[in-house]
Amino acid sequence: MNDEGIDWITRAGTRAKGKRPDTLNDYNAERTLSIVMALAGEIAVVKERLDTVERLLETKGSLTRADIETYAPDRDAAYERALMTKEYVARIMRGMQQEMEAMEAAPEPSLDELNIRMRDS
Repeated sequence: MNDEGIDWITRAGTRAKGKRPDTLNDYNAERTLSIVMALAGEIAVVKERLDTVERLLETKGSLTRADIETYAPDRDAAYERALMTKEYVARIMRGMQQEMEAMEAAPEPSLDELNIRMRDS
């Protein structure tokens, strides 16, 4: 693949179409989440690339950059990588998952409790 002429810095700064999501109702929290998820994605790529290096060294004993770039995992390696990625994402999202589970397990507040919360907020 030839990427001469591609300005990667400009491409990285390209904005997505549409309005930014505001699910947390807090700009700083949204921005922080966006940064953390971007870093998590980059780490996932590094983990996969490291897996490639380890597998190539195991089988060949040495490697070149071309070996890394052209490596294609077999079915078993692809399955192991998918499982590794799934576990990685689960660890990253564990806090949010636990909060969701706690909300699902919490009893529904009574109307009186809701009125008090609304009054006090």
